[in-house]
Amino acid sequence: MKMKRHIYDLVAVLITASVLAGCAGPNSAAGGFGGAVAGGVLGGMLGGPRAMVAGALIGGLFGAAVGDAMDQRDRVLAERNASWALEYAPSGTAEEWRNPDSGHRGSFTPLRTYRDEGTYCREYQQTVVIGGEERQAFGTACRQPDGSWRIVSDETH
Repeated sequence: MKMKRHIYDLVAVLITASVLAGCAGPNSAAGGFGGAVAGGVLGGMLGGPRAMVAGALIGGLFGAAVGDAMDQRDRVLAERNASWALEYAPSGTAEEWRNPDSGHRGSFTPLRTYRDEGTYCREYQQTVVIGGEERQAFGTACRQPDGSWRIVSDETH
């Protein structure tokens, strides 16, 4: 059963990556797809299914725009921040991260929590600032029966 769950999580990462790649130009599509896959794999290695989904989200959303500029520590900080915020942060509260070595920073803000056919879902806003350039993403994540969060929609601005 665990292996089956991990396969579903990997499929979700790849679908998220493909959707994100389809919304971008040719150069940023490759970055977004690669970022989603790399973020999902890194998140899975660091913290299991929850971190895998958060890693795919962060890697995909920001892979095209700023992924090359983010170092591994930036990604780990952003992934952990997103996972924690989805699980624990009150709606409307921005949970921030900062890498003192690179100066890069960001935040993850759950905007609204609601139930959809018995499943808890959270809308969110995510921001990353690198070299003074800010990128935002908005979306919705829903809690799965095993307690992990799955991204069900996302949009980058």
